[in-house]
Parts: sequence; C-alpha cells; structure tokens
Amino acid sequence: MAHVAESKKKIVNEFCDLVNSYPVIGVVDMENLPTAQLQKMRGQLRGKVVIRMTKRRFMNIVLDKVKDNKKGIEEMKNYLTGMPALLFTKDDPFKLAKTLKRSMSTAPAKQGQVAPKDIIVSAGPTPFSPGPVISELASAGIKTAIENGKIVVKSDAVVVKKGNKVSSAIAGILIRLGVEPMEVGLNLTAVYDNGTIFTRDVLNIDEEEFINKIKISYNSAIGLALELSFLTKETTKMMIAKAFREAKSLALSQNIIADGVKEEIMAKANK
Repeated sequence: MAHVAESKKKIVNEFCDLVNSYPVIGVVDMENLPTAQLQKMRGQLRGKVVIRMTKRRFMNIVLDKVKDNKKGIEEMKNYLTGMPALLFTKDDPFKLAKTLKRSMSTAPAKQGQVAPKDIIVSAGPTPFSPGPVISELASAGIKTAIENGKIVVKSDAVVVKKGNKVSSAIAGILIRLGVEPMEVGLNLTAVYDNGTIFTRDVLNIDEEEFINKIKISYNSAIGLALELSFLTKETTKMMIAKAFREAKSLALSQNIIADGVKEEIMAKANK
C-alpha cells in the first residue's frame, strides 16, 4: 500500500472538517484572477466566507470522504473547473452569489480569453486623431467618422460574440478605447446546500425581474380568485366590497328600498 504523506492527510482532514462544519459549500473558478484582486476579495469576505485552495485531486478525495454526511455532495466534483477553490459559509446560496457578484470588478480583455457576453464598442467620441487607426477599427467592424478633428464611433458594434475568443487585434483595440469587458472575481460555478446543488445559471437571477414576475403572478391570482368568487384571506374584503356594489346597483335599478340605498331612491322619487 502506497505511503501517504502526513502533510497530505492533514490537508484532506482540514477540508473535511470545513465541509462538515458549514451548511453551504461553494465552488469557484479563480482562473485569470490576479493575486492583488484575490487578497482584496478575501478582505471583503472575511467573517462571512472562508476561502480555501488546494489541488483538485485533494478536493475530489474530500468530497468522496464526506458524502455519507452530506448527501449528494460528491456531484460537486463536476464543477471543479479551471482553477477551483472551495468556499464555506452559513449564508444561503443566493445571498452568497449576490455577495460575490458585488465584489466583481471590470478588467481589460486579453488575447485568447473567451467573451462571457457580447463585447460591444458603444457609439461616441474617441481620443484618436485621423490616421491608420481608422482602418484598424474598420477591420473590427466598427463604423467611424471624423468630427471636430477626432474619430467618432457612429454606431454600437459587437466586436466579439459571446463564447468566442478575443483576438490579439481586438484586445489591442479595446484597450486603446478604454473598454474593459471582462469581469474579474471569484467565478461561482455551483453551490451545495442541504442536498441540493445550485448552478451558476440558477444563482445569477435578475432580482428586479424576479420580483416583478412575483407581483404579476400575485395580481393574476387575485384576479382569477375574484372572477371565480374564491374566498381567501386576500380576496374576502374585495369580494364583500364587490358584492355590496353589485347589490346596491341592483337595488337602485329595481327601486328596492334598503339601508344602503333608501336615500338615493327617495331622492330619485322626488325628482
């Protein structure tokens, strides 16, 4: 049986203790993250999130060792991409995702990087005087004109489509234009919480859009309940008010004397 160094055992045991001590475990990809940025983010997250890095092989061993205590956590091995690290926190997954998103910052695009979204050069003035740069911009699909002795971008231009790699020429143009399309930070790939794995697509929700959808759904449900005369805590007062209005309207149209309409009926009779 192969000998395992005590230092390696210690690393694995420390990670196992962390996994068992925290209810929420996240995986992040730290590829292309500058050291200075990482240290800054560690400071921002101190007291909320514990960040630990080790070899991917050790992480796989850890996730296998704790699977009896954390149901389904071994599936997190599928999300150990790029340069992975593990996060440990007591915050819920969506709060963790929001915290990490707030700590992201922009950065210039480098040759060979994959565009996380369409990279757009917006219409507007540039600092460039007329010269060879006009043909460079044109080769990138950027339409220009000369105004007041300076080059102006006439309309928004997508220079790299989402998922495509940034070429050396495009990277150079973007830097000269001051466009920083990349996001630098802890790239959250998945979060484990009580047997459920939340992927990046699920966690990166638009909060405003989500709240608006809830409001629309609520209003639709109220409307349907009123239409069906379905009593709930929310619709009872509305339905009573609706019934009163309809009863009053009927009483007035049929000259039925009742407490709520007798004055109006008498006034109508005296006209």
